[in-house]
Amino acid sequence: MHVDVITIFPRMFDSVLGSSILKRAVEKGKLSVKVHNLRDYAEGRHQNTDDTPYGGGAGMVMKVEPVVKCLKAVEKKKKGYKILLTPAGKTFDQKTAKKLSGKKNIILVCGHYEGFDRRVEDYIDEEISIGDYVLTGGEIPAMLIIDAVSRLLPGVLGNAESIKYESFMEELLDYPHYTRPADFKGKKVPAVLLSGNHAAIAAWRKEEALKLTKKNRPDLLVRTEKKTRTAVRRTGS
Repeated sequence: MHVDVITIFPRMFDSVLGSSILKRAVEKGKLSVKVHNLRDYAEGRHQNTDDTPYGGGAGMVMKVEPVVKCLKAVEKKKKGYKILLTPAGKTFDQKTAKKLSGKKNIILVCGHYEGFDRRVEDYIDEEISIGDYVLTGGEIPAMLIIDAVSRLLPGVLGNAESIKYESFMEELLDYPHYTRPADFKGKKVPAVLLSGNHAAIAAWRKEEALKLTKKNRPDLLVRTEKKTRTAVRRTGS
């Protein structure tokens, strides 16, 4: 996969892309990322990428011209699936990450200030938000999406099985994990995990995942129940 990032703060990505799994993904040739400075496509001595909003109001708005110029320059080399990172977008989740992992080329456009001139929408394929809160800019959401999507690419993780059992892959949170020591200040690892009985361990993990999801994210269980009822109606069962 190749990812282009359009931002006014390109150096923010250096540390993230040079560390951990993303670094290894790049070294393995599974992922390549090119960061573009939006200011390079802005006109004027100060290379302004924002301006005051029509109609008045607080804050500044990202201008349409630099974004469009940069997108066209990027797509001269590689056509990509263009994503605008904005609080007005659809909420990013594991299902979206899986969908994006099937794309060969992705372009992430990072916003700032009060958002984009709405005419930018005409040049992108999808708007994405990472949650119901406001950040300073789109750089952290871009890093989050790159991380979540790249780990789903074949060969990125050392053990492909780990993806299958991660949180949200089956509309459940992940089950609790334990490692050595077996006894830490009187708190012991559940005996079933030391039993060697793989069927019992699998059943325990399923039960604990359900408990944790019910406690912390009951909305996921409601969503699963709705899907199940819909499937039953379709099959006539």
